[in-house]
Amino acid sequence: MMNFLVFSALFFPIVLAGFSIFLFTTSSRNLKLITAFSGAFLLSISFVDILPEIYQSKQSNIIGLFILLGFFIQLILDFLTKGVEHGHVHHQHDPHEKHVVSPIPVMIGICIHSFLEGMPLAENFHLQTLTNTLLTGIVIHNIPISIVLMSLLLHYGYSRRKSIILLMIFAFSSPLGVIISYFVGGALLINTEMFFNVIMAMVVGIFLHISTTILFESDEHHRFNLLKFITIMIGAGLAYLIG
Repeated sequence: MMNFLVFSALFFPIVLAGFSIFLFTTSSRNLKLITAFSGAFLLSISFVDILPEIYQSKQSNIIGLFILLGFFIQLILDFLTKGVEHGHVHHQHDPHEKHVVSPIPVMIGICIHSFLEGMPLAENFHLQTLTNTLLTGIVIHNIPISIVLMSLLLHYGYSRRKSIILLMIFAFSSPLGVIISYFVGGALLINTEMFFNVIMAMVVGIFLHISTTILFESDEHHRFNLLKFITIMIGAGLAYLIG
């Protein structure tokens, strides 16, 4: 149903990245660079690897509609996550108000996001090269999310135990997407190719929203940042080389 390597790659990097905040602090600057790298990687694999593949399918006439659907799904999820997928941490400045905003909507949003991303990785779709590329992109993308999530949970007064439990739930959401996709796409539907292409198109739409938001957000006052530019070029180049 889902080999151990895929499960491990989806689950353990999230857990390890989340645990890293107990060992050392990742500065806002470094987190932005990690997020920029992941955004460039997602953008590159979307244009270079995934889009050419799904547009060769028999469903090419509807692919664009599902890409738009994925884009708007992520737009809606952003209202829940408050930009956690983009490396944003929104902390209250007044320590007496730190419980006013609940991280639970953030958890719901990123779990739905992660669940959808995992769906095209179901074993029965038989596109190993594309699967490996997508898996790598998801892993790289989820590392900064898990760091931001744990920081957010601890900031809002969650104990280490509760924070770790919620991190585990987030880590399992993408493998759960794979499992559900396997049964829906393989066991309940006849045309698995159509199901795969539709799901992949939605994921591309999600990737496009996230990557463009990361790369072109205006929090740096539109100033040219050489280090960020180099990081983006490395992320895009690496995605091209391994694709």
